[in-house]
Amino acid sequence: MNRKTMVLTAAAGLLTPALTACGSTSGTGAGTGAIVVGTTDRFEAADTVPAPFDPAYAYDAGTWNVLRQTVQTLMHTPRGGGQPVPEAASDCRFTDAGNESYRCTLRPGMKFANGDPLTAKDVKFSIERVLAIKDENGPVSLLSTLDTVETKGADTVVFHLKTPDATFPYKLSTPATGIVNQKMYDGKKLREGFAVDGSGPYTMKAEVKDNHLVRAVFTKNPNYKGDIKLQNDKVELRTFTDSAAMGKALTDGSVHMVSRTLSPAQIQDFAAKPPKGVKLVPMPGLEIRYLAFNTEAPVVKDKAVRQALAAAVDRNAVISKVYGKSAQPLYSLVPTTVNGHVNSFFNKYGEANTAKAAAILKEAGIKTPVKLTLNYTNDHYGDGTAGEFAALKAQLNSTQLFDVTVQGSDWAAFRPAQKKGDFAAYGLGWFPDYSDADNFLAPFLEQDNFLGTPYANSTVRSKLIPESRRAVDRSVAAPAIAEMQDIVADDVPVLPLWQGKQYVAARDGITGVEWSVNSISDLQLWELGRGVSG
Repeated sequence: MNRKTMVLTAAAGLLTPALTACGSTSGTGAGTGAIVVGTTDRFEAADTVPAPFDPAYAYDAGTWNVLRQTVQTLMHTPRGGGQPVPEAASDCRFTDAGNESYRCTLRPGMKFANGDPLTAKDVKFSIERVLAIKDENGPVSLLSTLDTVETKGADTVVFHLKTPDATFPYKLSTPATGIVNQKMYDGKKLREGFAVDGSGPYTMKAEVKDNHLVRAVFTKNPNYKGDIKLQNDKVELRTFTDSAAMGKALTDGSVHMVSRTLSPAQIQDFAAKPPKGVKLVPMPGLEIRYLAFNTEAPVVKDKAVRQALAAAVDRNAVISKVYGKSAQPLYSLVPTTVNGHVNSFFNKYGEANTAKAAAILKEAGIKTPVKLTLNYTNDHYGDGTAGEFAALKAQLNSTQLFDVTVQGSDWAAFRPAQKKGDFAAYGLGWFPDYSDADNFLAPFLEQDNFLGTPYANSTVRSKLIPESRRAVDRSVAAPAIAEMQDIVADDVPVLPLWQGKQYVAARDGITGVEWSVNSISDLQLWELGRGVSG
């Protein structure tokens, strides 16, 4: 999460003592001590961002990557991807044919990192706490199908669902359902500051400056019991203000690995001529970027305007100009590599077609050029965003059908304004919570959705989303998934632009790099080790 510094009330109670930096700075390879990982994710505790690492509040890739190291979940995504498997649990399964009752049994002898016992009551408390706090910035929407949580003895939890939901095991693998200690977390309010306590593979100590996390040191949790095998005892996550500074730290050896976020130029440079002792590792990725619309805003309320934009936009031109090999065109909210993907926007509009866009506007009686501002966040998705929106402006204005201006703002201001409906059109990215087509559709289309959009399609909400969630065999859900994609292409509440590829760069001597980030952008620090890298 990348936000501007703001004055924090009672800040002194949030700050932890500074830590001495760990890790090699010799520039000769992996060295000794903590493995140091660089990130351009920024973490702030402020009035508008009071509890960045509270599972009831955190809901972005950066903060979730901290929670995944420290706060355990009943399920998790296995090393090679695929369906979730038990983590804090020893066994989880549906207990009824209708997929409305899901039972998990905890591993024996579970403890929090401080040694306190972890029981089924803690699981119940943690999940009910997210529902009770119901923070508008948080992940509570992921629990929309959950009705009640029941405990049976000290080690068994039963989740009773409002409607069948075959995706519920995936949701239990997200930090939204992270297990926290009742002694340290209030059941009805957020835990402010950077402190985080759980039963995950690591404990965390934070170094904070001006209410921003400068670095986090993750140390192996001696009480950890779970499915993860740690390849190290300590990892340091160090934050950087931009990709250039992070890249310099990698090349001079003070950082051993970087992932979020390498700039498009760095990826091209590292691929063509990597610095001595550095390797670039490409990985599958499911990040998507899109334009979204406040469908009640006068300028885009008529869907013909949104359809014309869908017909006119040239995805390939944007990618070629800004992102190169690090992105590919996307013609659906569902990425091409996810089961159920359909090229719905291509099927309806084809490639960039000014004549088709003009015909759509003319038939609807809309005067041209349509004046429109595209809003974007200039400090949250990496260095390419400003260039992307400049390219969109140029190409749309060249059609003479639109008079587009672009406006960038810091995430701290952008996200609240977007949620309030201040923007008619805006750009966002999506890193999936889990690798199922449901997570690329429901968060944008169901009630109380991630965007806070006024758009509502009754067929999608009352029929297709519930129908798709009934199928444990996810291939059975494909017809409903496809129909939703076609509806989105016709109504255009969102306009998908591109799907990203992931790259990690690391110094020689660091092993496990290829496993350190999975397809849904989970940072898996436990995979990193030292040795002779291949």
